Amino acid sequence: MHSPAIKPSEPATVAALPEQLTMHVAGQVLGHLSQTLAAHPAPTVVLDAQALRVFDSSAVAVLLELRRELLARGKTLQLLHAPTRLKQLVTLYGVGELLPA
Repeated sequence: MHSPAIKPSEPATVAALPEQLTMHVAGQVLGHLSQTLAAHPAPTVVLDAQALRVFDSSAVAVLLELRRELLARGKTLQLLHAPTRLKQLVTLYGVGELLPA
């Protein structure tokens, strides 16, 4: 899974995924990220997954829903520093083209 680099001149909003993203907190994380990112006008949203340590398939669902919301606003989503296991889940579910990391 390859993600295009952000051009230095391209405005972007950067947000970080939490350390934990499981089914128990997925709704809260999605709500927080949706609200936070809706307030920023940049056309590209970069999610840094470097802190993500504990997660399940709910993480993929949150990322897909967030991508859908952003696309509806004419924005794109880029995922950085995705853990290997998250990349494997994305591939397993066949959504690698939707969530390049």
